[in-house]
Amino acid sequence: MTSPFDATEQRTLAALADVFVPAVRPPTAQQDDPHGFWALKASDTGTPERVVAALPELVTAEELEGLHTLLAVLRRAGIGRVPQAVAQALLAGLSRADADAGAALDALRALTMMAHYGGVDPDGSNRTWAQLGYPGPPAVSDDRPPLALYAPGGDELQCDVVVVGSGAGGGVVAATLASEGLDVVVLEAGGPVAPHDLPGDEADALQRLYWRGGLVTTDDGNVAVLAGSTLGGGTTVNWSNCVLPPEHVRAEWAAAGLDGVDGQELDDHLAAVAARIGVNHDTPTNRSNEALRDGAKALGWEWRPSGRNVDPSREDPRASGLTGHGDRAGAKKGSLATWLRDAVDAGARVVVGARVQRVDSSDGRATGVTATLTDADGTSRTLRVRADDVVLACGALETPAVLLRSGIGGPAVGRNLRLHPVPILPGLYPEPQEAWWGPPQGVVVGVRSVIAEDHGYLLETPHWHPGLTAASVAWPDARDHKVLMGRLDRMSTFIAVTRERGGGSVTLDDAGEGVVRYPLDDPFDRWLLQQAVRDLVRLHVAAGADAVVDLAPGRDVWRRGDDPEAFSDRLAAKPMGADGRVLFSAHQMGSARMGADPASSVADADGQLHDVAGVWIGDTSAFPTAVGANPMLTCMALARRTATRLLARRD
Repeated sequence: MTSPFDATEQRTLAALADVFVPAVRPPTAQQDDPHGFWALKASDTGTPERVVAALPELVTAEELEGLHTLLAVLRRAGIGRVPQAVAQALLAGLSRADADAGAALDALRALTMMAHYGGVDPDGSNRTWAQLGYPGPPAVSDDRPPLALYAPGGDELQCDVVVVGSGAGGGVVAATLASEGLDVVVLEAGGPVAPHDLPGDEADALQRLYWRGGLVTTDDGNVAVLAGSTLGGGTTVNWSNCVLPPEHVRAEWAAAGLDGVDGQELDDHLAAVAARIGVNHDTPTNRSNEALRDGAKALGWEWRPSGRNVDPSREDPRASGLTGHGDRAGAKKGSLATWLRDAVDAGARVVVGARVQRVDSSDGRATGVTATLTDADGTSRTLRVRADDVVLACGALETPAVLLRSGIGGPAVGRNLRLHPVPILPGLYPEPQEAWWGPPQGVVVGVRSVIAEDHGYLLETPHWHPGLTAASVAWPDARDHKVLMGRLDRMSTFIAVTRERGGGSVTLDDAGEGVVRYPLDDPFDRWLLQQAVRDLVRLHVAAGADAVVDLAPGRDVWRRGDDPEAFSDRLAAKPMGADGRVLFSAHQMGSARMGADPASSVADADGQLHDVAGVWIGDTSAFPTAVGANPMLTCMALARRTATRLLARRD
């Protein structure tokens, strides 16, 4: 494909990349440079070429025009010809003078960091990794046969039930209904990624496996969102952590009108799905998880090993840390390895590359869906699926968008979005942490799950990757940033998964695409996030960290011997969101929630829309509130409950 950037613009992008990642003097404690890390500029590693190749897939036509203008300004200002300090001052001044230019520079900086530290050469290597103590992805050992897919020959299909989405909810619904003899078609907007084709390049993995190409920031810039968009949905890329829904949340949902969720009925569904996906606690722990555990022990806090849907006999800890980029060992028992295979074995047809545009209905009753199907050769066409029942399970960001494009679901569609906003805080430890080894989450600290008004947070560890880590550090000073990255081998990172009270929304733009907003305007939620940041500091200090590093702007670092409470006060005082500490979300819920009142909920207690019969919500969109736990297990259990109630209605 021809690049939209001419040769002059490409040279300007390369010069800009070298401002973001320059050659620097090694720190005093590391006078030598055995791996050549400190001497490496972005242009030495092919980073500018990767950025140029990636940009057309990541920006709109309007944003591309803005980039052309920005590059012209930078070229005229002498970027690439002026000293590093002058170049950084130039970028800082431009960001202050023009918010759009500042946002574009931030995006280019993040993309450059992702490409420099997470990109791979043709042989699968990266020249920065030796310094970081990272061996790179191991060879793929998954020898399971691929899922049998269905390729429609015509433009119309007929079935009993069409399930939109193949993740935690859609897979369960499809398997449950097909096993009862119903003719089921599953439509997945993403595509399959064969085991031999799993990406080692981080930017490529995000582009191919995640919603809108990876780390997408809400429209207001407050939360960076990760959501799976591939065959198997989030279960193909999540971290396998299986956490039961808290009892107080189940009681809250029952009070909202969901009968049976606080008793034996949901217990049975939880047990059934846990058995099918093989939840177990045979979890190898890496040093990051051990640091979290040790910090909790030192504070006298309760902790527990994670339950995961992973086959221990197949697990390769060298590959476990890459689970967010697919299952290289064939150990994960997500929807792709369980529910979708059950569904296909029972006669279901699974179609990939099928993005549903709307639900079709007549006289208050579903008649099917209309989708855009992208065939294997890249051509697109319209596919209509006729069905008596439609189950929307395409995630809490896309399910409300489908409903809005269809003009159904009532006034609550897209409201009440919950994201479990996550603050993140790394610590630097005396010994190499090898955080890439083993499962991302092997330990859960639950002592703070309720601290006020039935809200709180789980304390966990995240997925570790050098590119994503580098892109997440909002330090404009390039030398400081590089010094931090040079110590990545000593870094362990803790996160707080907060159960918020407020929320956000999904609306449509002029092109009919979903717009996600999360205003962070609930004072209680801001207070809760501040307490979470304080606890992350406490855990690192108690675990023996040499330093705790704030990723938010300001380059704030606590070193052993400093006052941790004063450090916590400084961190808690920083604004949350776009103007300070950008938060993360891997859990999206509630945007088409179940409930008794059609004015405040989209679906009834069974999961069927209040206003259109035969349309069901089968994913985390249905959650009445944030669940306050990693949602996969709860999603599967509620989906199984909805599927059994759909069957009862058909009978």
